[in-house]
Amino acid sequence: MKHLTKIFDGLQRDLRLFLFLLILLEVYRGLFMWSMSSGYMSEDTTTSEIILALWTGLRLSLKTAGAVTLLSTITATLIGLGYKFRLAIGIFASLIFSILFQARFPYYKEFQSTFGLEIVHGLNDDVMAIFWTLVEEYGLIWRFILALILTLMCIMILSRILLFRTMPLPHFALESKMKTVAFSVGLFLIFVISFVFVRFGGSFTYAGGVNWENAGVTSDHFLNECILDDVQALYRANAMEKRMQAGDISGVDKENILVYAKSIAGHENLEADNLLPYLERTAEGAKIPKPKHIFVIVGETWMQWPLIGKYEKLHIADGIKSLIAEENCYYSRNFMPNGDYTSSSINGFVTGLNDVNIRVNYQPKTFEDIYPTAFAPPFKELGYKVDFWYGGVASWDNIGKMSLAQGFDNFYGYPDYHASKQNAWGTKDENLFNALLNHLADEPPTVHLILTTSNHPPYNLDLKSEGFNIDAEISELNQLPNMDDVKTLATELGHYWYMDKVTTNFIRQVVEKYPESIFVITGDHAVRCDPGTRPTIFEHQSVPFVIYGNGIKRNIFPVDVVGGHTSIAPTLIELIAPKGFSYYTIAPPLTKSNGVAFNREVFITNSLIGKVDSDEVELLPHIASKELNQVNQSAEKDLAQSVITSMRTLSWWLLTNGLNF
Repeated sequence: MKHLTKIFDGLQRDLRLFLFLLILLEVYRGLFMWSMSSGYMSEDTTTSEIILALWTGLRLSLKTAGAVTLLSTITATLIGLGYKFRLAIGIFASLIFSILFQARFPYYKEFQSTFGLEIVHGLNDDVMAIFWTLVEEYGLIWRFILALILTLMCIMILSRILLFRTMPLPHFALESKMKTVAFSVGLFLIFVISFVFVRFGGSFTYAGGVNWENAGVTSDHFLNECILDDVQALYRANAMEKRMQAGDISGVDKENILVYAKSIAGHENLEADNLLPYLERTAEGAKIPKPKHIFVIVGETWMQWPLIGKYEKLHIADGIKSLIAEENCYYSRNFMPNGDYTSSSINGFVTGLNDVNIRVNYQPKTFEDIYPTAFAPPFKELGYKVDFWYGGVASWDNIGKMSLAQGFDNFYGYPDYHASKQNAWGTKDENLFNALLNHLADEPPTVHLILTTSNHPPYNLDLKSEGFNIDAEISELNQLPNMDDVKTLATELGHYWYMDKVTTNFIRQVVEKYPESIFVITGDHAVRCDPGTRPTIFEHQSVPFVIYGNGIKRNIFPVDVVGGHTSIAPTLIELIAPKGFSYYTIAPPLTKSNGVAFNREVFITNSLIGKVDSDEVELLPHIASKELNQVNQSAEKDLAQSVITSMRTLSWWLLTNGLNF
């Protein structure tokens, strides 16, 4: 009887802990929603949708609070560790919830998401660099202190709640052994029923419950992200990572690999026992004089939206615009990065493979064999050395090791050219370009893949000494709608301006000394810096494609040809290779664009940009004045799905199975 009394008492205290944690999560959800809504919530969002988001979030948080409480029930109640252990569990949970609550604010401003794969990606990144970025850029110290203060408040409340007197065991439960057993069975059944209800997010069935995959019940993206509490958001990131590790990605259809192999490069009548012949393409003949040097410049967070007319008064992309205005330049707006992260973009450049949720830079196969689609080998066959220049260090995300394993002749990080360190990620772009410029005099014909670093947090350049007028930028930003924290955004855009300036200066200096050179300019990704709190999909995702130099003309490709990172190498080959030169690629060159480019999240076509695995699409801003009827929209979406499935399946196959069928 004594043991049953303790269990009954403990379960009541566990219920209090559960309700406290559930309310705490809902309070944090409401505070976040209230403080961020003016910048990120759609203006036409209704009160009913806000209430729906809060209610759905409360149901979802049943799982989070329930998981913590279950630990208390097992240890403090059933095992008998008691009040102090239960309180310790509550304190630890409150600390974690408070820290995540504080982290949510800067994270959402960066990625417009409540914790995603960027978290998992960061675990494989330079941890110390990330730490100092958090300290310098995102207020890690003061936010952590605030989280501790919130935790102390939670301790004061929870310690009192748990000490309140509980209901005694009902007298009837002690009247006889039979009634005691019946009461115990009833108590157990109530616990099981409650557990099921909590486990399924406010329902007794999975179909009727709430989970991270079906929680987006409103029409507003911000509210849908608010529905996820921070623990559920981390659970989502972990679940997505597991799917990545398992190769679980929409658009991979391994059962029809031969169908996609035959269609990818027009080899429908070919019969071969491995994949290689199907990936082969033959150059049609050089279209420009063979350059001595080729520079593929991948700018850190070189998003495309600053080039759009509506943002021209910001004057942060004047350098690249001056190149585009010249006759020996081609520019496409319909361009997509290989991923939302630098590493996934660079993986695409180096290997020629689309992002299929497999970390190419950590796969043993990547360091055993060169993928037939890799960037370096065809250029080496054409008589070039192939070098990688980076403003950071070779050890970052295995980038140096991977590049050399995939055929690059040299990899240069800032320690190799003895540049000074600007921040946790490396040196500033000017040092990178100066080192490369000084290196050119001693080089044979070389293809240079260049990755910059300056336009990345922590944003610690002395912008005033560089010539950037941040006050004028703040003034211009204040004229735009949906702005939030314009001073911070102005600082970020100042680093974009700096990258644009030094890149343009480098190009003009090289052209003066080596006029036969050509240059490609694009961005590793656009995600991180948006023009306000409600960017379009295009503004949030698209990067520019600029090719400039000797022999390039405005009409060398169709207007706004559709392409992505993995189409850059085959495009350069088609421009310079002699007729009959063979090379291997999954992505077509821009001379034969299939009209679709994509990454894990988004696709782009001639007229549309939309989210993969979703009906959400937008007309591209530069064709918004034209009419695109529903039939054409459907046709472009169907084409996009077909191309995505084909290219992803082939990339996945090469990564997991190699060339053999």
